[in-house]
Amino acid sequence: MAAHFKIGELVWGKMGKYPPWPGKIVKPPKDMKKPKGKPCYFVKFFGTEDHAWIKVDQLKPFQPHKEDMVKANKSKRFLQALDSVEEFINKKKVPEVLTTTAIGPAAIIKRTPSGSASSFHAAPPPSTLQAACAHLTTASETGATNHVTLGMPLASVQAADTTAANGNITPIDKRIGFLGLGLMGCGMVQNLLKTGHNVTVWSRTASKCDIFVQDGAYLGRTPAEVVSSCDITLACIADPAAAKELVLGPSGVLQGIRPGKCYVDMSTVDPETAVDISEAVTLRGGRYLEAPVSGNKRLSEDGGLLVLAAGDRALYDECNSCFQAICRRAFYLGEVGSAARMALVVNMILGSFMTSLAEGFSLAQRCGLSQQTLLDVLSLGPIGSSLVEQKGLGILQGDYEPNSSLKHVQKDLRLALAMGDMLHQQTPVAAAANEMFKKAKSLDQSENDMSAVYRVYE
Repeated sequence: MAAHFKIGELVWGKMGKYPPWPGKIVKPPKDMKKPKGKPCYFVKFFGTEDHAWIKVDQLKPFQPHKEDMVKANKSKRFLQALDSVEEFINKKKVPEVLTTTAIGPAAIIKRTPSGSASSFHAAPPPSTLQAACAHLTTASETGATNHVTLGMPLASVQAADTTAANGNITPIDKRIGFLGLGLMGCGMVQNLLKTGHNVTVWSRTASKCDIFVQDGAYLGRTPAEVVSSCDITLACIADPAAAKELVLGPSGVLQGIRPGKCYVDMSTVDPETAVDISEAVTLRGGRYLEAPVSGNKRLSEDGGLLVLAAGDRALYDECNSCFQAICRRAFYLGEVGSAARMALVVNMILGSFMTSLAEGFSLAQRCGLSQQTLLDVLSLGPIGSSLVEQKGLGILQGDYEPNSSLKHVQKDLRLALAMGDMLHQQTPVAAAANEMFKKAKSLDQSENDMSAVYRVYE
């Protein structure tokens, strides 16, 4: 028989791949329709901004299972969530006396139930984070029982280097979220942190966040939590399907959007997807900017990307310090969809050029010419560039460590061809290049660099 829970009842809820987490059964908002299928309850989780419909077979009563759950999970986030549960229970039993404790230039509300240890729960503004961390360190060294909960798990905040590769940058005084730590995202987050931005990170592969937390980032458990906790959230995701799932899926971006929240999608998607995401965000009162980046892993690490932006012009201006940190130039292109079109055209040219380069190296070898001499000639000729040198050298050495993933270039070729079809525009060169990239994928080259398209010709 299925368990029955009441509104306000404390539970352990399991959501996706995450371990069981303490939560409370609450009445769902009117726009959160119950999913069809197995019985489920709407749960608000403690210590986070997350909420979700949880199937009844993924729920357990809080108190009977508390001891087992505590034994199985000793993380700082989990312990902070338990503190929040205890505070909730104590609030029901004992009246609170509100006092304030000054931390730096701001005061933090301290809830002090009679006879219990005090806990800080109001998130301090960015300027007070260093002091809050110092307070936490002092408390742990002296054995004090205070606990600091900033709405997000505390990270090791280090002094930021405010000098980026492209000059001195004054970081915006807002909380920045970043969703997606793939080939490009990692470099962008590192540069945001180096330039002093207050950053909260999330990735489908949670372990990818660890190095950034060590460097001063905060950790978000879900996209919804990151958006709820931050002023501006950036995202860099693999493809249109993943970009939509990130926004519209369970615990997705849309669940954290409310009036004034800002979402900047830096993924390369088709114009229709950009418009769909824009409409979903703005209908919830949020602000939206599409801002796909042009470049590769190395450029993302060096802060040398190009940003192609369209949508909310005021938000584009507000993101100025973020863009300075991650790119050498940003372009504003007008209404939503324009940036997606530009990114696809650029990447269509890139993919077509890479196919031609690989074809040339193959033909040179077949007719007895030195590939090294070919590279020297190309590098000194009219098409000489760092791209030619890097990709040519990769072919010579058989080094296909991904700098621009082959699968992502093929995805962009496919989207560019679809855009051309809609506009009745002929793209025969790109179509041929796309076929070669598809062939390379069939040879298990998807995760390698785009220069691995050369493997088709071997």
